[in-house]
Amino acid sequence: ASRKRAGNATQNYSVLLKMALNLLKNEKTEKQGVKRKRLKAAWDQDYLIKVLNVRT
Repeated sequence: ASRKRAGNATQNYSVLLKMALNLLKNEKTEKQGVKRKRLKAAWDQDYLIKVLNVRT
């Protein structure tokens, strides 16, 4: 049983997923699809920081 179905979890997950996809779509330094950008962000911490627009 998925815990996403309990309470407001489904709506919360949906909002987080949309935010993550929008961040990937708006990231223009890499000319790749969202799927490739998502994988690259998982593998490369510097790229993840760039996608999240985090200033260190």
